[in-house]
Amino acid sequence: MSHNETPGSVRIRTDDGNEWRFNAIQKASRFYDCNRSNAIAFACNDVDALVSAARRVLERDDLTCEQRQEIAETLSTRAVSFDLESSVSVTTKGEM
Repeated sequence: MSHNETPGSVRIRTDDGNEWRFNAIQKASRFYDCNRSNAIAFACNDVDALVSAARRVLERDDLTCEQRQEIAETLSTRAVSFDLESSVSVTTKGEM
């Protein structure tokens, strides 16, 4: 979207079961110590960076499977979850 296509305002519905959105925006505003519009933008920008950082941590070789699982569970939220996969390969004597 080019700058000319950027709308002057964006509406966020907070009625009909979406009341939690307003509470989340208020919480972000307090966290970032800024107005609600900036808080939304800051939070949106931070999500990508935080998820990338979490992925790097979970891919570290010096962590045990249990540590990775605990970190994944701790960092998972209702909107983002980290699932770990592990693979095991077996080579039999006949395949050597």
